[in-house]
Amino acid sequence: MVEIFPFQFEILPSQIAGTALWSLACYWAFSPVNNWILLGLQRWFNFAERSLYLSQAEFDRTRLGRESQNAFFASMLGIVPFLALGALLNYGVDHTLEDGWSLSLGIIACVGGGIYELGRRQTEE
Repeated sequence: MVEIFPFQFEILPSQIAGTALWSLACYWAFSPVNNWILLGLQRWFNFAERSLYLSQAEFDRTRLGRESQNAFFASMLGIVPFLALGALLNYGVDHTLEDGWSLSLGIIACVGGGIYELGRRQTEE
């Protein structure tokens, strides 16, 4: 990493684990927002890819495969806002409280977000 950046920074495994826990908790807790982000990205990818085709026949022939590929790309890109939010929450808890609390509260947030998501899905049916 020293060859790429002119400065050194340290990424601890506890920071990676805390960011992942907080990201997962936010992903579950804000699942309606997640669905909205995924649908918006899919629509944008499908719209952007339509401009690459000149003939309607070629566009219709490959539509199913492209829409599946765009759904995959949208799901991969849709994780990024939750990773950023998880990193901010982990940083805030880590520097507000002490080191061990970020992981502990991240686990509690994951359990709470998972229970919320299960309840939300059960009431939708």
